Amino acid sequence: MSNQIKDILGKDAELLLNHVCKTIPKESIHLPSPSHVNDIWVNSNRNNQTLNSLNGLLNNGRLAGTGYLSILPVDQGIEHSAGASFSPNPIYFDPENIVKLAIEGGCNAVASTFGVLGIVSRKYAHKIPMMVKINHNEFLSMPNKYDQVMFGQIKSAWNMGATSVGATIYWGSENSTRQLQEVATAFEMAHELGMATVLWCYTRNNGFKVDGVDYHTSADLTGQANHLGVTIQADIIKQKLPTNNGGYLATKHGKTSPLVYSNLTSDHPIDLARYQVANCYMGRVGLINSGGESKGASDLAESVATAVINKRAGGMGLILGRKAFQRPLNEGIELLNRIQDVYLDDSITIA
Repeated sequence: MSNQIKDILGKDAELLLNHVCKTIPKESIHLPSPSHVNDIWVNSNRNNQTLNSLNGLLNNGRLAGTGYLSILPVDQGIEHSAGASFSPNPIYFDPENIVKLAIEGGCNAVASTFGVLGIVSRKYAHKIPMMVKINHNEFLSMPNKYDQVMFGQIKSAWNMGATSVGATIYWGSENSTRQLQEVATAFEMAHELGMATVLWCYTRNNGFKVDGVDYHTSADLTGQANHLGVTIQADIIKQKLPTNNGGYLATKHGKTSPLVYSNLTSDHPIDLARYQVANCYMGRVGLINSGGESKGASDLAESVATAVINKRAGGMGLILGRKAFQRPLNEGIELLNRIQDVYLDDSITIA
């Protein structure tokens, strides 16, 4: 194993690198592999063009041929405002620099808005797989609201040469039923046109905060969000890394089982992420975890730790944006490469 990875993990190296999962056994998980499309998707209802798109996604960048993904997502100009997102590094107000970072950083794909990808699509659609984010929570309306609305048509994404589309559903929100219906319809159209589909499976409801504890990223609630996402035939699930557990127990809504907490999870971060993978049809649908906000000096250690947790849980990779683009270009590339090194290191295996 790379001493550099151990050094980056520091005091967490032993916890993360030597953990043995005793909850959901590793033999139950369908691991990412160079033959993932043949092993999983050939037997599905995805058409030949969608299989080709999935194969192209998995065979680009530094992780090509491994079964793992490193994706650069830059839709924060809408989700968090362009000023909040790009002021630390104003070159990314220019969409071309976003795509350049993904290419030079060795990413499998770049995920962004209709506008960002569309304005440079003729130059780059054949150079890197493009993933168009089709809905967003725009953050200018007053008062601020939390609702994912469609920003364009699937056919437009296809016309610009995108090989995949991404969407968000705020599971648990008052608008989640409408979002579910919109995204399910959009994903069906994307599959008909031969594009892969990626779902940002986020929970959102003030009721998920109980007695001062935030359960939006609890393993049990995010696991169920994942299970809803694969049900509408997302090919890949994007989810935040779990930070706690017991959301169902705290909110006292919905249904769960005591076995989730006694047998299927523990308080170890890899075991919590393993439950997320289990809800993605035991890894048949790849789980990619998000990188979260940039905090500065701790970004590298946090990103490498997230990659190790994801990989050892049985996940398919990371989709990391702000930690990379909110710093100088060369530093962003270096950070992306160090994350990719985790997936290229054969000694880091499933727990």
